[in-house]
Amino acid sequence: MKVQKVSFNNRKRVFEVKARGRHFVFPYAKLQPPPSPEDKVAEASVDRELGREAFTYKLDSGEKGAVHIDHVLEYNEDPEYLRDLLLYKLTLEAQRRVKNSALSRREIIRRLGTSATQFYRLLDQKNYQKSIDQLLSLLRVLDCDVELVVKDRPSHNA
Repeated sequence: MKVQKVSFNNRKRVFEVKARGRHFVFPYAKLQPPPSPEDKVAEASVDRELGREAFTYKLDSGEKGAVHIDHVLEYNEDPEYLRDLLLYKLTLEAQRRVKNSALSRREIIRRLGTSATQFYRLLDQKNYQKSIDQLLSLLRVLDCDVELVVKDRPSHNA
């Protein structure tokens, strides 16, 4: 995903980032190196060298840092990003299970009722066009149960 625009607000102590046509904030507290009241953010720009997938900033002292868009999306709990992360993790598990399965790939494809091309798309961790349903079907063919666990978040005050 590309960063379209970035600006900084030293009063609010946040970056304002535009990506996917949406606006996100990213607090200074998450930065490395962090700004301080004596060493504020002086510049911020979309980083073309990182394929516009990050922005860089410069402090008054001259120190520089960069923030990848994934950190911004994770901080803001973007649903699309979280979905893609779940797809990625399920795909890696499916790859591992296929590799260790006693079933041949041809048999897995037959049981899925799909084509070889579609099967290999399911195993491609860079393909985010697939559905979670398809991955769950594949894992079921591989004799796996997938459970969704919902748990309380750790307290930020601890």
